[in-house]
Amino acid sequence: MTAEIGVSRTPVRDALIMLENEGLLVRSAPRTLQVKHMDTRDYLDNIQIRQMLEPEAARLAATRLDLADIEAIGIRIRALIDAPGEPARTELRATDEALHKMIAMGSGNPQIWRIIQGLRLQTQIFDLKSLPNRRAATFEEHLRILEALKARDPEAARAATNTHLANVRQSILDHLTGASQR
Repeated sequence: MTAEIGVSRTPVRDALIMLENEGLLVRSAPRTLQVKHMDTRDYLDNIQIRQMLEPEAARLAATRLDLADIEAIGIRIRALIDAPGEPARTELRATDEALHKMIAMGSGNPQIWRIIQGLRLQTQIFDLKSLPNRRAATFEEHLRILEALKARDPEAARAATNTHLANVRQSILDHLTGASQR
């Protein structure tokens, strides 16, 4: 296979090991990897871990972040809100990723971002493109988080992030159980 795509075996092996370490691939036999099946419990466990980490990261970041960085993310979110038509999935994801990364890195502990990023990768199927009914609420929730960060209010940042993740959890649960189609 590596010859077919013009890549040596070493980078392919390294990439597979990375994907296995991130939990996206599982070993079914000593030399066999397969894509991990995510069931409802996996998604809910993932969100639960994020609910433990991200509000605390926001609390820590509230007094550390550069106001210009906070404002730049706010500008990107408002541009998505004001954009005619449906925003591109790449821009939705990039803006969401930039917000969550800024907060996690602003916590002062880069390991928090590494963990959160891995969790986000595992549930990326549930983004704003696949859950369009969450788009407006997510934008508003993100803007509330940014307002708390801009105000340098650690408890408000923690609470806004907690609310956002609780709403994400509920929307995923509704989507998985079919409650969002009723």
